[in-house]
Amino acid sequence: MSDPYTGEETPVKRRCPPDKIAYDPARGIKICIETGEVIEEDMIGDEAEWRAYTPEERARRTRVGSPIQFSKPNLGVDVYISASRGSRIRGLSKRLDYLRTRGLRGKAALTSLEKNINQALRYIDDISARLELPRQIKEEAARLYREAANKGLTRGRSIESMVAAALYAACRKHRYPCTLDDIAKNLSMREIDAKREVARNYRLLVRHLDIKIPVIDAERFVYRIASSLGLPDPVVAEAIKIVKMARSKGLTAGKDPSGLAAAAVYLAALKHGIRKTQKEVAQVAGVTEVTVRNRYKEIDKMLREAGYII
Repeated sequence: MSDPYTGEETPVKRRCPPDKIAYDPARGIKICIETGEVIEEDMIGDEAEWRAYTPEERARRTRVGSPIQFSKPNLGVDVYISASRGSRIRGLSKRLDYLRTRGLRGKAALTSLEKNINQALRYIDDISARLELPRQIKEEAARLYREAANKGLTRGRSIESMVAAALYAACRKHRYPCTLDDIAKNLSMREIDAKREVARNYRLLVRHLDIKIPVIDAERFVYRIASSLGLPDPVVAEAIKIVKMARSKGLTAGKDPSGLAAAAVYLAALKHGIRKTQKEVAQVAGVTEVTVRNRYKEIDKMLREAGYII
């Protein structure tokens, strides 16, 4: 092929496969690793112009902000007005204007929906701290509440009960062993009323937000119950074995997993010679003594028929 201006023959560039192209950030060029041909040059580098040799140094030098956090006001992205250490605000009127601007900033701009969400986030922080819930559950609950608020589901309903419903839905969604009773005990309203209201709001969230709720395995409750009672590891292993045997016999279908776990822990403790009353186990599991007694009788009958002696 000849150049139309000079008449000289110019070589025809062959197309290089994408997997054979190498990028040299030092010179800003792309090179074909098979032929050594420069495909593109004078490229603008998008990598960092600083060096970091440890993860801590990289985190300290990076210029990007923190990820979006649903549990923080304004999703964790906010602007703060503050005076630098080296500057002074001279004049009383200027200083008063500065303090007024700093104090009132955002309050006048907040809508009723944003104020509702900010108050709900404070409830989420408080209840999560009392129950020692992991960050993942806290973030999911905040996301669910924001979605419900944007759809108008929180209008005319108690913020605290809606927050509790969002926390319970987050626990169920992530298979975290936290019962409705555990959450209701940490609300300001009466426990009986709280449980009924939270359950109603939970059903509302599941229905309107299309939340997929998986079934929580009873084994997850075994660890929590045994830990609260101070039982040793052999008892935990025995209780899990009992739960698996009950599942293989079809006894777990339609049963509350926390009640099954409580009965299994009670039976395992008996086998290892550790005396725990049904009342103690029921209080820790968040169920009634009647539930523990009924599940205990069913599982005990199944174990004896299978030749498993307690």
